[in-house]
Amino acid sequence: MDPKVAELKDKGNAALQADRLAEAIQAYTEAIQLDSANEILYSNRSAAFAKNGQYDLALEDAEKAVGVKPTWGKGYSRKGAALAYLKRHEEAVQAYEEGLKHDPGNQQLKDGLAEVRAAAANTGGGRGGGAFPSGPGGGAGGGFPNPFAGPGLMEKLQNDPRTREFANQPDFQNIIRNLQANPSSLMTHLSDPRVSKALSVLLGVDLSAMGGGAGGMDDDDAEMEDADAPFTSPKPHQSTASSSSTPAPKKGDPKERPKNLTEEQKKAWDEKDIGNEAYKKKDFETALKHYDAAIELDPTNVTYQTNKAAVLFEQGKHQDCIELCMKAIEIGRENRADYQLIAKAFGRIGGAYVKLGDYKSAKTYYEKSLAEHRDPAIVKKVQEIKKTIQEEQRKADINPELAEEEKNKGNEFFKKGDYPTALKHYSEAIKRNPSDAKLYSNRAAAYTKLLEFSLGIKDCDECLKLDPSFVKAHIRKASILLAMKQPSKAAHSFEKALQLDPDNQEAREGLAKVTLENQSNPEEARRRAMEDPEIQEILGDPAMRMILEQMQKDPRAVRDHLKNPEVASRLEKLVAAGLVGMR
Repeated sequence: MDPKVAELKDKGNAALQADRLAEAIQAYTEAIQLDSANEILYSNRSAAFAKNGQYDLALEDAEKAVGVKPTWGKGYSRKGAALAYLKRHEEAVQAYEEGLKHDPGNQQLKDGLAEVRAAAANTGGGRGGGAFPSGPGGGAGGGFPNPFAGPGLMEKLQNDPRTREFANQPDFQNIIRNLQANPSSLMTHLSDPRVSKALSVLLGVDLSAMGGGAGGMDDDDAEMEDADAPFTSPKPHQSTASSSSTPAPKKGDPKERPKNLTEEQKKAWDEKDIGNEAYKKKDFETALKHYDAAIELDPTNVTYQTNKAAVLFEQGKHQDCIELCMKAIEIGRENRADYQLIAKAFGRIGGAYVKLGDYKSAKTYYEKSLAEHRDPAIVKKVQEIKKTIQEEQRKADINPELAEEEKNKGNEFFKKGDYPTALKHYSEAIKRNPSDAKLYSNRAAAYTKLLEFSLGIKDCDECLKLDPSFVKAHIRKASILLAMKQPSKAAHSFEKALQLDPDNQEAREGLAKVTLENQSNPEEARRRAMEDPEIQEILGDPAMRMILEQMQKDPRAVRDHLKNPEVASRLEKLVAAGLVGMR
């Protein structure tokens, strides 16, 4: 497949999985314009159209997929599903039956055929009668009753495990009431998975399973193991060899050998099992020997390739692991391998790149894995690697000399009164040397000039976290707090500055200004203090109220309370706010 086509397909798959249907349709359309003979692209766009309620277009694409590859069972699954949604049950039955002629072991076709027959039986069958109501009191010309108007509806939904979780949700119940009054609005609600599940329960038909589901895409929806473990077998309904020759193992035993294998495939499976046992014992040379034998016997089975890659990974041969996984993906694409196997190969490549220290490549391939199948383990790996990349970038950006240059440029623009440009250079300086406290103080000054007081406070706090003894930062913070009409907090910051530098004239004048304002208009000072969230929190504390009451009765008790640093700090704030007097 052309790399650009593959990229667009992956983009469409990711969008479809995230329910960004317009984006998915656009990506598939662009891919089809580049490769109009690719049945998977038509099949996936059919899925997107169906999920978007555009069943005519879904049918059109399904027919194109069948036209490109008349022996491909998936195309008939898409066609059958689209016809079922269009209430053309007889034609849907014919589509499924035709697909089974070409692929008699395809479980999706079997399930789809059984369920569309059940739907036809429920609705009286025939073209135009359907499982979906389109008007009050009946179906589209078929006299079918509204399934949302039956007796005991909510009780049935509340008791069924598929709908129990959301049956009592108010918004869902509003939708049900709307459907009871106006059944023709069903199509507008089908994008809500709760409605589809409810319809499945009420009709006794699993609509999500018809032809693989309206919203499913090819190469998607299975479970993946960690990137450093060999793969034993797929989920019960999936196949490891080419889909035409290897049916799925029975449910209940995921390690059971598939039926109807050729003699060569049976021997390959045996070799794989022996290789897995050797892998578990960390006898990697023996494991390699048997995986190679399995690959020679059945070169189209991606599992054997990825299991061998797991051994190479454990041996530290990470580049060899990557190359083998790339080859496995190519083989898998050619042989329509299950998307779980493709996802596993991408995930293993990501793990190998982590070991090589190439985190950006690792992120790329982990995300490719998620585009095939959203496995929680890989989601977590992507989150972790994003943090690693950010930290690596942060370390790479550190350059104290460049930080000094940027700071000087910031100072020049600050003096000119060009505060936005100064801010830009101070920010770049911080990026280059985030441990320099003075840079945050300088940027706080720029924020203050731009009246961004909250950001200025944040930078002052960051500065003081790095250097608690930086007097200028305490004074700057106090000045910003004054501008924010928070004099009690400003007084506290001025006092902190004076504790560090008792002779600091700017801090003395600032504190004197706050005190004078409080004395000249005590009522206004108290009013503003009472609006301060911090003062409100102090006065609302039962322990502080008890201390204040005790101080009123016995002023000498204040000495004992001042021995507690936390109480002393709170009392100082109340004094600075003019709410408490101390002698």
